[in-house]
Amino acid sequence: MARNAWTAGFIRRVIWASLVILALAPDSFADVEIARRGRAAAKIVLAAEAGETEKWAADELAFFLNLSTGCAIPIISDPTPYQNRLLVGEGAAQLAGTGFDAKSLQPEEILVQTEGHDLILAGGSPRGTLYAVYTFLEDVVGCRWWTQAVWNVPRKPSLAVGPISIRYAPPLVYREPFWFVAFDPFWAARNKVNGIKAGGDDRRGGRHTYEGFVHTFYPLIPPERYFASHPEWFSEVNGKRTFENAQLCLTNEEMRQEMVKNLKIKLRDNPGATIASVSQNDCTNNCTCLRCRAVDEEEGSPSGSLLRFVNAIAADIEAEFPHITIDTLAYQYTRKPPRITRPRPNVMIRLCSIECSFCRPLDDPCNKAFLDDLEGWSKIADRLFIWDYTTNFSNYIQPHPNYGVLGPNIRLFIKNNVRGIFEQGAYQSWGSEMAEMRTWMLAKLLWNPALDAGRLRQEFLKGYYGPMAPQVSEYLALLENAVLATGDHLGCYSSSDAQFLSLETMLDAWDILKKAEAKTAKNAEFIRRIRRVQMPVAYVALVRWDDFLKEAQERGLKWPWPQSRQELLGWFLEAALSEGVTMISEGQTLDDWAAKGGKSR
Repeated sequence: MARNAWTAGFIRRVIWASLVILALAPDSFADVEIARRGRAAAKIVLAAEAGETEKWAADELAFFLNLSTGCAIPIISDPTPYQNRLLVGEGAAQLAGTGFDAKSLQPEEILVQTEGHDLILAGGSPRGTLYAVYTFLEDVVGCRWWTQAVWNVPRKPSLAVGPISIRYAPPLVYREPFWFVAFDPFWAARNKVNGIKAGGDDRRGGRHTYEGFVHTFYPLIPPERYFASHPEWFSEVNGKRTFENAQLCLTNEEMRQEMVKNLKIKLRDNPGATIASVSQNDCTNNCTCLRCRAVDEEEGSPSGSLLRFVNAIAADIEAEFPHITIDTLAYQYTRKPPRITRPRPNVMIRLCSIECSFCRPLDDPCNKAFLDDLEGWSKIADRLFIWDYTTNFSNYIQPHPNYGVLGPNIRLFIKNNVRGIFEQGAYQSWGSEMAEMRTWMLAKLLWNPALDAGRLRQEFLKGYYGPMAPQVSEYLALLENAVLATGDHLGCYSSSDAQFLSLETMLDAWDILKKAEAKTAKNAEFIRRIRRVQMPVAYVALVRWDDFLKEAQERGLKWPWPQSRQELLGWFLEAALSEGVTMISEGQTLDDWAAKGGKSR
């Protein structure tokens, strides 16, 4: 599909979705009555030949309707006409007599529609049907799945729905909030994400499957196997062939043929894969031999030799593996698009935003270089994916106020023809700063980028923090205002001495959060949740203890933490362990950090 047609289609879908009527009608005017004063009035209908995912969709519908209405809605496979049928899946949808045809829908497109006294819940695939059920439960019943263990299911002993007509296809085919809290397959399916890790298991709709995932040059051409006999296959750096923190020689045809052979073996062993990664190592030192350098100079970027190489790999595997897309990176030294070469139809580019400042949107002037590359790739790549960064890898628990850019950035990507987004977060451990809120917001925005991110944030805060929500909202706004006021570059490897993490800001933050704690002094669960929000402030106080204490004494400021650093460290470690924290940063365990007295490497 041409890019402008696809963009116009997305706009039409957003408008269509926004005009849908979702109504809870009085019983006498309802199209479909589900429950009346705690007694079932409807039946869930499945086709006899329904598959596992459609059966799971029906089970989920029955389960959450039971929690909401207090009555058991039966699941049957009976085509007999009667009133108030909830038709789940392709086969059951045909009973409504509308000529429903799943082939007319995109794979994840959903249909939630009343026809007389029937309610159709179906999609362009079994996963589309599952998403239709979850959309109904969210948008009509009011269910929310904040985390794998914390839900909101409104009590509605009487539930009836008036006219509903939702047909929606998500603009992104790949949606992954790559956060540890998203890796539960139940949560992932309910929140409609489908990545390699944050996605449902087979019964819950499945997920994307890669052969390799990223930085695959050496997995495909292992230097321990090849360097001794073929040093010319590896980077020439400063006139010397090396494999240490280096890449491959991408103009070496013999090496390329060996990679094709190795990749085909891997693909034969992984028949479920639909994407294969052929991507640079996580370092620099690309090859600067005469041939590689000549290509890169002609193309105006090292992405030139990379893309020519990847295109050739993609051409060689296409006959045997026509369903496979070859994925490669536009990352660091390859981020700038080439002048001449264009990706083949079976090549996907994943553009990475690692150098950016994440307290401001990616179309802010401070991120102009990245925006230029995004716009450049969008003009030449029909399959453009994004690898975005939504945490601080150097300090998982440290405040990282990027909350306000999540929605604008996703919309910017889609405006530039992006079809898939990988939002890398704190993927190794529980307990990272505002992980639950960020992950839920990302899931919602990846499914429907037209949603208001500010409203989503307030909805989560109210649903998850209850009476403490106003204070948590005030705390987040304090951090956002502080980082913008200082002009700090909020990177994904920010240090703890950032200007916005000042003593004054941390004192204000601690005061706000202690007020929140006081509002729920008798609720152990809310106390646990607010303690998790307090941990990032305590973390900054610990790592900047000497400077903070000296400044407080010099300025005569009230010190809210214990006089002993060891006492605050003990509080922090107790909280971290109770929350299941295992990693303090991408490269340091909590145990190692604690053994060093609460100091980073």
